[in-house]
Amino acid sequence: MIEDNHSLATEFILTGFTNNPELKTLLFVVFFAVYLITMVGNLGLLALIFTENCLHTPMYIFLGNLAVMDACCSCAITPKMLENFISKDRTITLHECMVQFYFFCLAETADCFLLAAMAYDRYVAICRPLQYHTMMSKLLCIQMTIGAYIAGNLHSIIHVVLLLRLNFCGSHQINHFFCDVLPLFRLSCVDPYINELMILIFAVSIQIFTITVVLSSYFSILFTIFKMKSKEGRGKALSTCASHFLSISIFYGCLIFMYIQARSVKGDNDIPVAIFYTIIIPLLNPFIYTLRNKEVINVMKRIMTNRKPHNILKLISSKCVNPPH
Repeated sequence: MIEDNHSLATEFILTGFTNNPELKTLLFVVFFAVYLITMVGNLGLLALIFTENCLHTPMYIFLGNLAVMDACCSCAITPKMLENFISKDRTITLHECMVQFYFFCLAETADCFLLAAMAYDRYVAICRPLQYHTMMSKLLCIQMTIGAYIAGNLHSIIHVVLLLRLNFCGSHQINHFFCDVLPLFRLSCVDPYINELMILIFAVSIQIFTITVVLSSYFSILFTIFKMKSKEGRGKALSTCASHFLSISIFYGCLIFMYIQARSVKGDNDIPVAIFYTIIIPLLNPFIYTLRNKEVINVMKRIMTNRKPHNILKLISSKCVNPPH
């Protein structure tokens, strides 16, 4: 009996949000709509950056990769959550659980480094404008992007390997809507001290490094802006940083608040914050960067204008009148 109760789990049950059928239907509709908007927003922004030559700059390359990671996070979490709303079987296998956490951890870690890279890019653009093309070369941009993905993969692999050393016992019910580490720790028969310690070490190291880059970049930016004599120059500089700073504040605020509770016993407090950084942030990011970015708005206006019916008819008629030789 002791060995059976302490055997390694082959599957878990995700309890999710509620057992009320009517409320589950409503939540399915809401989160399905959020998922569709998230995917269209992020993949649409990625397609826009990829197809428009004027957006092939370091800032937008980082932004495109951020959109990829937001889409990755959403794909890792939301489909299984939606399935659990309409299915009576809310089980998830151990391997599915590890894969889900792997891609979630990859996306969140890569986001940290991409946001730091974007902050450094804004610092160079505003504080060192004459040296921008040398300091933010294409090679450096590629190296920073690859570095973000490598860091994300290594961080994910380490935590997945450490999770596989644990034995899970009891009801195997995860009081969450996805396989996050904190709910899994509460099911472990083995003391997860090493896991918690490694989470603390890596989370603190990653966040201290990236937040230091962000804060030092923005302190330099603000110092440079305050020295500007032109009001128009100040306004333009502030507008280029506003969307990025807003995104950083939301992202880091949620992560710090969540993982500072690594030894918390109550799982209910995890869910609202987890919804915010796994579902809401990937939804908001493309709109934060699009609606507050004049360059992206101008490109979208140009695309919409060129695709108007009268412009297409004018193009066709011009080709008919003056056929190509």
